[in-house]
Amino acid sequence: MTERNRTPWVVGVSGASGTPYAAAVLRGLLAAGESVDLVVSRASRLTLLDETGIAFRDAHWREDLAEWLARGADGKPGTFEGLTADADVRYWGAGDLAAGPSSGSYAVKGMLIVPASTACVAGVALGLSKDLLQRVASVTLKERRRLVVAVRETPLNGQTLKHLVALDEAGAVVLPASPAFYAGATHIQDLVDFVAGRVLDAAEVPHRLYRRWEGELGRARSPQGSNGGEQAGD
Repeated sequence: MTERNRTPWVVGVSGASGTPYAAAVLRGLLAAGESVDLVVSRASRLTLLDETGIAFRDAHWREDLAEWLARGADGKPGTFEGLTADADVRYWGAGDLAAGPSSGSYAVKGMLIVPASTACVAGVALGLSKDLLQRVASVTLKERRRLVVAVRETPLNGQTLKHLVALDEAGAVVLPASPAFYAGATHIQDLVDFVAGRVLDAAEVPHRLYRRWEGELGRARSPQGSNGGEQAGD
């Protein structure tokens, strides 16, 4: 893909717990042949370190991203292929407010914030630009591009609920990280992949991360009930 024709999805990772959700979304986008621009907030680095033991470094982001994407939701390394040599990923530092996606003239398909903390939700709803993640979200809304906000907090207080309503009214897709069980989950990865798949559904990106409901009761209990982790060995 030439630089001129490149139109990526921006994936923003905030500081909420749920870094496996972000990894699953990134794997799904790359498996679908999508280009990705990645923004990792400063707070999310602490969460990533706590949940995976990976220290995400600006100078070695590709190496660290490869290790992150290779881990399963249970923290086991080598579960997935990770980051292939031909994966089209560009990384922008959270403090780089002059980065490409900070401008509406930079062509992107939209933005997926996975996971989204309540602080991130508040900043985006109020139109703040304290870091690149919030700035890109603001640009996404003003340019009428698709913004998916996978909020991962519980319980939610009234102020956060108002912020989520404001985002919905501004055109964003508010997508709580709420796993379902009808797809026949047998492993934590299946639950993570369900949420990631719903994020990709909202972005209209094809995937095979979970089994879709087809109106057949009891299918989740059959041996073929779950699609979870299909991309791990494909």
